[in-house]
Amino acid sequence: MKKSTRTLTHTLKSIAKFATAASILTVSLNVFAEPIEIKFSHVVAENTPKGQMALKFKELIEQRLPGEYVVNVFPNSQLFGDNNELAALLLNDVQFVAPSLSKFERYTKKLQIFDLPFLFEDMDAVDRFQQSESGQKLLNAMNRKGVVGLGYLHNGMKQFSANDPLNVPKDANGKKFRIMASDVIAAQFDAVGAIPVKKPFSEVFTLLQTRAIDGQENTWSNTYSMKFYEVQSHITESNHGVLDYMVVTSNTFWKGLPADKRAVFKSSLDEAIALGNKIAAEKGNEDKQAILDSNRSKLVTLTPEARQQWVNAMKPVWAKFEDQIGKDMIDAAQAANTK
Repeated sequence: MKKSTRTLTHTLKSIAKFATAASILTVSLNVFAEPIEIKFSHVVAENTPKGQMALKFKELIEQRLPGEYVVNVFPNSQLFGDNNELAALLLNDVQFVAPSLSKFERYTKKLQIFDLPFLFEDMDAVDRFQQSESGQKLLNAMNRKGVVGLGYLHNGMKQFSANDPLNVPKDANGKKFRIMASDVIAAQFDAVGAIPVKKPFSEVFTLLQTRAIDGQENTWSNTYSMKFYEVQSHITESNHGVLDYMVVTSNTFWKGLPADKRAVFKSSLDEAIALGNKIAAEKGNEDKQAILDSNRSKLVTLTPEARQQWVNAMKPVWAKFEDQIGKDMIDAAQAANTK
């Protein structure tokens, strides 16, 4: 009996030593392991709301998970352009991207709602809709295609720019406007007799500078950071649409993260997006003023009557895409205009 007790004790001590050695080995391997690289690609400048959001995300992840992950941010289409970043995401060549909502058209028709002209009165209405049950539901609209929506990032309301003043819809007739790859936006310009030209964001300045196109639509932030105002003589303050983004990752990458790490990634991203949205609100007014102060572009302010002409001309686009988007979604978006 004593012998078996001694044998048991010896066995337990051996197990304990082995467990301790294994623990030390694991810690040692973790210490010397290279951090996992996370690539965040986007197509705008670092001084934009999106650029600042991405850098904040990098800061928070590397602060909260030190030595485990390193986040490399690639702005200005350095890694992928806006026409191929989603394909790169699904191939795991990049782990996070934040395309404009128009870019998801091939993955879901539901998000076309954000391209409908004159649907939202202002950014507060946009935010109310995005945070509503209907808006949050849209984050999951691409799950079956392998794309996971993690949050909405604001840029602002869109304005028209051209080399001639755009006061009423007929002023756009026959003019070429660069657009994102969006059937809704194409229909929007068709409605006023303009010619929509689908081109990558990175090419817009050159296209404007060489007069290959006559105008474009964008937020104050993008118009300023990309210097479009330097090659456009007039900007019409139309507030006719919203240019927002969705921060997304792939289903494969997201589910491959350990649950505790995934929680850190999500909370860090939420915090980074909140900062980006705060910057977006501030920069809209600042960049608008900077453009006006430059005296490079003249501001066209629409009268209520002139703006209503634009609304009347473009609103039929809603009916054209109602079946794809869903009338219930459009009604929910309209309801967000009421506080």
